[in-house]
Amino acid sequence: MDKRTSIGDYFSDLTEPRESNKRHKLIDIITIALCAVICGADTWEEIEEFGLAKAEWFETFLELPHGIPAHDTFARIFAIMDPNEFQHAFLAWVKAIQAVTKGVVAIDGKTLRRSHDKDTSPIHMVSAWALENRMVLGQVKTREKSNEITAIPELLALLELEGCIVTIDAMGCQKDIVTTIIDKGADYVLGLKGNQGTLHEDVKFYFEDCLASKFKGVEYDYHETIDGDHGRIETRRYWTASADWLPDKAWKNLSTIVMAQRERFINGTTRRETSYYVTSMGSDAEGVARAVRGHWGIENSLHWVLDIAFREDESRIRKDHAPANFAVLRHMALNLLRRETSRRRSIKTKRLRAGWDTDYLSQILQGSAQ
Repeated sequence: MDKRTSIGDYFSDLTEPRESNKRHKLIDIITIALCAVICGADTWEEIEEFGLAKAEWFETFLELPHGIPAHDTFARIFAIMDPNEFQHAFLAWVKAIQAVTKGVVAIDGKTLRRSHDKDTSPIHMVSAWALENRMVLGQVKTREKSNEITAIPELLALLELEGCIVTIDAMGCQKDIVTTIIDKGADYVLGLKGNQGTLHEDVKFYFEDCLASKFKGVEYDYHETIDGDHGRIETRRYWTASADWLPDKAWKNLSTIVMAQRERFINGTTRRETSYYVTSMGSDAEGVARAVRGHWGIENSLHWVLDIAFREDESRIRKDHAPANFAVLRHMALNLLRRETSRRRSIKTKRLRAGWDTDYLSQILQGSAQ
C-alpha cells in the first residue's frame, strides 16, 4: 500500500480549472474547505469565516500567498472543478488510508434534495459504504434516481472488491451488474422487486409454497434473531434455498434465493415485512442475514449521518459541479472523523471539538497519514 497518505499527496495534482485569476493555490483552497467541513461548515461563507478564524494555524503548513480566499472564490472553484477528477483523487486517497476492504460493501443512492434550481433537478449520489471499514469507498453522481442502473456499474468499476459481499437494493438487480460483481472477485446479495420479469414472483410463490408445506422435501437453511427494548420487540427470520430450479440461467453464479421476514411488535401492534433476495453466497442463512442487515447500515451509518450531522438535505449549494464536489468533501470529512477513535463521541460532537481545538483537528487530519 502506498505510504503517502496526506491530503496534499493525492489532491495537489488536480488540473487547475482556472484560466486566469489564480491568486490562491488550488491545494490551499481544497485543504481549507476540507478542514472547515470537518469542523462544521456547511456553506461557502462559513468556510471563509473558518479560514479567517484559523488563518494563523493554516499559515503554519499552507503557502497562502494572498491570505484566506473569499467565499466567492471557494464557490467558483468547486463549481468549475472537474468532479470526475476530484472523485478519482478521492478514490486513490481512500485506497491509501484504509486496510484491505472486506466484508459487506453496501451500494445505495441518496438524493441531495435542495441541490436544484428552476432549470435542473436535484442530483442523486450513488455511494459505496464499507460496513466493516466504516468508510465511504466512492460515489458517482446521477441526475435522477432512475439512472442508478447506469451509475452502479460505473461505481463498481472504480472499486477493489476482491473477497467482499456487495449488497444492492432491487434497483441494482440487473444481470450486467451481477456479472461485474463476480468478475471483480466478489459475491452479491441483491434485493428483488418487480423489475426483473417474473423473478420476484417466482421466488415469492416458491417460498409461500415451502412455508405451506413446511419445506417438505426441500433442503433449506433458517436463521432467526430477536431484539427488544423499551416495549419494542423485533424478530428477523431468514430462509435460504437453492436457486437451481430457476429457469433463467443467465444470472452469473446465482446459487441461492432468500426470504427475509422482519416482524415488529410495538405498543401492542405487530407489523410484518417480507423481502426477497438472490445471492451467490451459498445457503448459509446466518451469513446471508449478516449481509442483508449490513446493507441497512448504509442508511444508518452514512445517509442518516450526512443528514443529521452534516445537514446535507438542507444544503443549497447548487451551481454547476459544486453539489457533487461538496458531496465528496463531506465524504472525506466523514471518513476522517470515523477513523479518529481516541474519543467515543458522535460525529456531530467530533466536528464541534475539531472546530474548537486545532490540536484535535490536526489529530483527525493525521489519521490520513497513519
